Amino acid sequence: MNHHYLLHSSFYLLLLTGCATEPAQRQIYINEAVQAKSFMQSGQHKLAADLYQKLAKSKPAHSNQLNILAAEAFIKSGDSHAALSHVNAINPTALSAEQRNKLNLLYAQISLSNGEAEQALDKLGITQPYQLKPTDQVIFYQSLAFAHSLTGNLLQSVETRIKLNSLLDNAQQRYENNSVIINTLNLLPSQTLILDQPAAPDILGGWMALTRILKSRKFKQDSPEFQTRLNEWRQLFPQHPAHSDYIQSYRSGSKHNFKRPTAIAILLPESGRFAKAAQIIKEGFMAAYNHPNSGYQPPIRFYDSATGSPVNLYHQAISEGAELIIGPLRKENIQNLALSTELTIPVLALNHISNLAKNNLFQFGLSPIDEVIQITNKASQDGHKKALLLSSESNKGERIANHLMEYWQTANGTLLEAQSYNKKGNDFSQPIKKLLNLDESRYRYNKLKRFLATNIHYTERRRQDVDAIFLFANPQKARSIYPQLRFYRATNIPVYATARIYSGLPNPSLDIDLNNVTFCDIPWLFPDIYQSELSQMSLRSIWQQFPNKHLRLVALGIDSFNIITHLDQLNISPYPGATGTLSLNQENRITRQLVCAKFIDGKPVLQDFSIEANEQLPNDRDFIYSEDLVQ
Repeated sequence: MNHHYLLHSSFYLLLLTGCATEPAQRQIYINEAVQAKSFMQSGQHKLAADLYQKLAKSKPAHSNQLNILAAEAFIKSGDSHAALSHVNAINPTALSAEQRNKLNLLYAQISLSNGEAEQALDKLGITQPYQLKPTDQVIFYQSLAFAHSLTGNLLQSVETRIKLNSLLDNAQQRYENNSVIINTLNLLPSQTLILDQPAAPDILGGWMALTRILKSRKFKQDSPEFQTRLNEWRQLFPQHPAHSDYIQSYRSGSKHNFKRPTAIAILLPESGRFAKAAQIIKEGFMAAYNHPNSGYQPPIRFYDSATGSPVNLYHQAISEGAELIIGPLRKENIQNLALSTELTIPVLALNHISNLAKNNLFQFGLSPIDEVIQITNKASQDGHKKALLLSSESNKGERIANHLMEYWQTANGTLLEAQSYNKKGNDFSQPIKKLLNLDESRYRYNKLKRFLATNIHYTERRRQDVDAIFLFANPQKARSIYPQLRFYRATNIPVYATARIYSGLPNPSLDIDLNNVTFCDIPWLFPDIYQSELSQMSLRSIWQQFPNKHLRLVALGIDSFNIITHLDQLNISPYPGATGTLSLNQENRITRQLVCAKFIDGKPVLQDFSIEANEQLPNDRDFIYSEDLVQ
């Protein structure tokens, strides 16, 4: 039975038994609840959410149940911030066992929508799925699988999807879930599929063995040898859910929801301010495209976005056979394209514009938002609640500060003070003193000295109510700022920085001044994580041609090619790429789960990363974010 029906049935009983409510008023409430349910069933989730929100305010006696329904509707509408306000308003002690588990599930869904996989896993870990309605059990296992994928636990994600299969009544849903299982296992090295495969007739073992057969390049899939291997597999796993019909269907249409493009157009500037960045992205893209094992090399045509209207170039590319557009790079070009024409074929834009959502528009860039989310999550996970912020006096610094304040608050943190420094200077003592309240300490000393009319011993004392400092600075500035923080008695306060603090290449002799600073960055910069023929060291000849400030754009180019065949699955099956573990949010923005490191002896040392170091992932002036490439 549909869980919305059960929730609404109990809600109606509560309304009908409300002695203090007049019959006419009671009927209004019932009509609005029926209307909200109708909105949910027809997919008008925002309208349903607004109605549930109204009912929750007007019926305080039933606000817990109504807030649950409102939060669920807001999640489905894509508004996780509004959903969070409703779940935070719920009193857990007044809930039934089912409602408490539902509440944990809602918290997990909100965390996942913000890319906070670890927090989601914490909530899912205390959720008892057997106490949920069947439809919520499906959401539970889907969320758990997604969270495991985001944190790099691919086998655990597959095991969760195996459990999910038994709850899916719809044949199409089972087909899609099984396809995600194979696509996820495809991301594992063949050695892992061999060494970690459970013995027959284990279902997971069957999936792993089947994946090895399907991804094998030793023979064509229509050859007698291939059929022999499949027959041997069927004998070992006779009851496996991947029956003959499924295998045939998967082989003939594994890209079920997304047509693999047979021709690609790339819109990048060949002149002007952003030409160098575009050239580096192109180099990374072509390195992935020309990789011997890519198995996918459609025709590519390049268009100079610096000399033509993005709308005209888009339609020209379509007329010349393109089935996917990669680019543009500049924000105004993306916005112009999105607002001026219907997108009849998909566009993978290489930047991000907030609040711009459109069918067939995917936004993918090195957005600092992903870094801010990750570093605030890391500080929160480390147990910190009260923080200070030091950022540069610049438009970029102001944007980062605003993002950080927003997401630190979302992580239940408090920002006690924020200061900015002059990025053209080298003496940062004044903003640091203000940040640490040392100027107030000096003020109290002078006042006491005047009152006593005598000299007294004085030692500056910094504020004692802070347990973390957030820093936004490039490597050169940070190497001066961090020692000054320590000089002014902030030695024991942990410092968390955005990726801007790291040049992208180890430099122990200089970065020893950054010892103990934690930051989050892309996996491609860490050879222990991203080990493949497209690794940073393997592509040394490419990136050494360019300034180090552009280093990360090579990884952006690699991923902009590698995710093409994964776009249809990114919303349910994250892809472990060079720029992070990539997934698709409800705005069609590709978000990145980064890795975190701490400077130790001047070298970045990985912290709390869940993928084993020996597992290969598949195929600004000091640091340019793609967001900052466009004005």
